[in-house]
Amino acid sequence: MMKTLSRKNEIIKVAATLFRKKGYNAISMRDIASEMDMKAASLYNHISGKQEILATIILEVANEFTLGMERMLTQKSSSLKSLENLIELHIDITLNHSEALASLNNDWMHLEGKNLNAFIKMRDGYESNFRNIIQQGIEANEIKPHHPEVILFSILSTLRTLYIWYEKRGKLDVNVLKKDMVSVLIKGIV
Repeated sequence: MMKTLSRKNEIIKVAATLFRKKGYNAISMRDIASEMDMKAASLYNHISGKQEILATIILEVANEFTLGMERMLTQKSSSLKSLENLIELHIDITLNHSEALASLNNDWMHLEGKNLNAFIKMRDGYESNFRNIIQQGIEANEIKPHHPEVILFSILSTLRTLYIWYEKRGKLDVNVLKKDMVSVLIKGIV
């Protein structure tokens, strides 16, 4: 039984890399099997199909964001400290799950049924909590009174594409990345 699980994880890892390179729609189960040097029919001993693979990849990383947000909310920190922690959470998840983030950003709309609903619920909940932290920061005069949606968009759009920039930029020390991103995203550049 344990061997099946590790083989399943291997399939998911290989598929995530292929999805990132070519996109979910362009990859077939045959492509995944070929990359793993096995017959496509053998894949089905471990996994039900591409949809299960995609759901596993996306929901696992979405769950990490959700759990990170939940931890943040129980800490009762200032809004500023919560935003710093969320930026660092995004950096940690980006560095540990860049392939999954590519699927989350580029292929989430290919999820179906309960998996799609679960993802949208997690994403919307995360963004809502993020927005509330920003709003509380504005109300507490910790954050300049800019429109919360503009702040949310500015921070999240940067963090959601960090995996692309980080890969092209080359490996930057994670502590420098965290310190500088927190500084730029929260304090700005002037």
